[in-house]
Amino acid sequence: MTYKMLVSDLDETFLNDDGTIHEENVQTVKRTVAQGFKFVPNTGRSFESVQKMLKQLDLYDQVGEYVISFNGSAIVENKNNQIIATQDMPFTMAKQIFKAGLIDASVDVHIYTLNKLFIYNISDSDKQYLATRGVAYVALKTTDLSFLNMQQPIMKVIFEHPDIQVRHKIHDAVVASVGIDQVEVTYSSDRYVEFNLKGMDKGSASLLLGEKLGITKDEIMAIGDNNNDLKMIKAAGLGISVANGINVVKEAADIVTKRTNNEGAIAEVLNQFVLIGEQ
Repeated sequence: MTYKMLVSDLDETFLNDDGTIHEENVQTVKRTVAQGFKFVPNTGRSFESVQKMLKQLDLYDQVGEYVISFNGSAIVENKNNQIIATQDMPFTMAKQIFKAGLIDASVDVHIYTLNKLFIYNISDSDKQYLATRGVAYVALKTTDLSFLNMQQPIMKVIFEHPDIQVRHKIHDAVVASVGIDQVEVTYSSDRYVEFNLKGMDKGSASLLLGEKLGITKDEIMAIGDNNNDLKMIKAAGLGISVANGINVVKEAADIVTKRTNNEGAIAEVLNQFVLIGEQ
């Protein structure tokens, strides 16, 4: 099978644990892109937060190169960060999710609009984690979100806490308030529980981008490590888990890499399936 596109999660998949990129990943992505292959970051984060990374990969401000952001709620062409497709969350829903999920003072909340990240009650560990990723944000001092009704469209709302049991309680509280038929719920980075509008996920966005580019499902590879990567791994023609992926992702994947994110797992995949015979 000839593959034409790889959609790749970033944190704990393409990036090293400290937020840097393995040099072999950098060079291998450049080689495949030079051949016309599509390497598409598919991340829960904002497209604006990955611009430095795109520069390292020679994908910055390029026509015909793309990023999928906010767990699939936006598809962006890198040239001038042109929005190709987006689906925002109603303000009333975002406000309801925020209120329900803020179960105690130990929880912090991220609200993503199309171009800004707002965080309420950010923890020290979250500050450090975001700093390693170069993520800019605006600190909220109040739970009054009325100002957001006049901002750009809201993409998603997520909550941070190091304890999985607390994240499960947040999940239950939000679902009880909003309804499971209204939201997509995923977990990521062993710290976040994330809420998108129902139907918005990394998998559906990958297929939509493929359709726009004339690339079929069978020609798409997808690679990830965590719960929010499951739908894209299942949607792609070839679903891949990195060696450090959680068990449920490994079980859902067609193959599991030998390398972890810290060892250049993406280079392993591209060498095996795209740059065959060049090694």
